[in-house]
Amino acid sequence: MGAIAAGCGDSRPSINVYNWGDYIDKDVIKEFEEEYNIKVNYSMYATNEDLYVKLKQGGSSYDVIIPSDYMIERMIREGMLSKLDTNNIPNLQNVDEKFFNLDFDPSNEYSVPYMWGTVGIIYNKTKVDDVVDSWDILWNEKYKDQIIMLNSQRDTLAVALLKLGYSMNTRDINELEEAKQELIKQRPLVWAYQGDEVKDTMIGGEAALAVVWSGDAVAMIRQNPDLAYVIPKEGTNLWFDSMVIPSTAKNKEGAEAFINFMCRPDIASKNTDYIGYSTPIPKAIETLPDDIKNSKVAYPSDEEIKNTEIFKDPMDIIQEYDRIWTEVMSGQ
Repeated sequence: MGAIAAGCGDSRPSINVYNWGDYIDKDVIKEFEEEYNIKVNYSMYATNEDLYVKLKQGGSSYDVIIPSDYMIERMIREGMLSKLDTNNIPNLQNVDEKFFNLDFDPSNEYSVPYMWGTVGIIYNKTKVDDVVDSWDILWNEKYKDQIIMLNSQRDTLAVALLKLGYSMNTRDINELEEAKQELIKQRPLVWAYQGDEVKDTMIGGEAALAVVWSGDAVAMIRQNPDLAYVIPKEGTNLWFDSMVIPSTAKNKEGAEAFINFMCRPDIASKNTDYIGYSTPIPKAIETLPDDIKNSKVAYPSDEEIKNTEIFKDPMDIIQEYDRIWTEVMSGQ
């Protein structure tokens, strides 16, 4: 397996997996370790950009990472990923065909779908008495200090762009500046810019409205029935997170074994039931509890997601994104 030692007296081969926070069922990792006799060294990151910087800096070797669409596009272009040997991933046949041939990996040489979803607004029905169907509500002064935005420059800037009727992939500096001004105007109304912690905040009834990923919304609604999720009428982001292998991986065969394992319907079902996100594996969906299987949040119809965009890599204007985000956070 081209193994690297697991250390601490553990003689098993190992793989290093780097994933988003709270984005896997730890029991699934244990099952893989027992079945394949491969130790999994598991660590987490908060954003695609954090992942990218960590890999660029070197000094750490990962065998499986799970970035989003636009970051995969960038990593392929920069030669940061290995092509997959699909002979080692026979469970790829379980993945729904509609998740292949996407723009960020059009030839399906580098990535295997892990989860997918949308970005929308979750709100507490006991605190919000307005119709929630537009991004505009996040600028309503009535909900001052009751609004949570994502602590993510890409997603939060996209919300402002969509509110203004622009593409979230725009390269037009004037449109980006307009979006910046919208976010600066909104900032006094925002209680916090959060990541994973938004789940506890909304479940606990501490805020009225939040921008969230659909999978987190599923998990929140399960624990607090006062919550509801909508995709705003102006459109939103349709996103995909996929499993890939960095070009610096030390145990590629072990990594492919892990990816293959995650595509097994029983494992995919257990994993998605735990984290709440949407699996691309139809046979896994069939075995999910009814509240997930029939959820329009987790599995919206084609009609409901027709007005969506997939993020494209913004590397050509990343300095503008960084500048805008810094100015929004400083209120300039």
